[in-house]
Amino acid sequence: MLDAGMPAPEFSLPDKDGKIISLSDFKGQKVVLYFYPRDNTAGCTRQALAFAALNDEFKKKNAVVIGISKDSQASHQKFAEKHGLPFILISDTELDAIQKYGVWQEKKLYGKVSMGVVRSSFVIDEDGILDAVLYKVKPDTNAQDMLELL
Repeated sequence: MLDAGMPAPEFSLPDKDGKIISLSDFKGQKVVLYFYPRDNTAGCTRQALAFAALNDEFKKKNAVVIGISKDSQASHQKFAEKHGLPFILISDTELDAIQKYGVWQEKKLYGKVSMGVVRSSFVIDEDGILDAVLYKVKPDTNAQDMLELL
């Protein structure tokens, strides 16, 4: 697990349009990085819409919002278009960043145990250092909580 004060793990992964996005692309800017389980599910949609609603507020604080899940680029593209999401969505089908950030964990649902993405968020400062590390966040309050942490 990661802790505040540690360097944020680097990644280079495709966004919804196939453009390779690296964390280092945002040096000099704050990054709100959030990991979510799956496009177009109830909780993930509410979380994404909350980030979208506050996108201008994040920009005012010189912060970029990036959402990551293991969904495909095509899935992200449909998700972003359907809901008008103005921020970056990254596809991590090989679980590269998902594992580096420690969000691939054992989950229990109705007594069934499986591995999956635990909804988590990180604030990364202008120098690539983790300012805030939050695992198991709530989809309805996560965006506002991250804005307040900035």
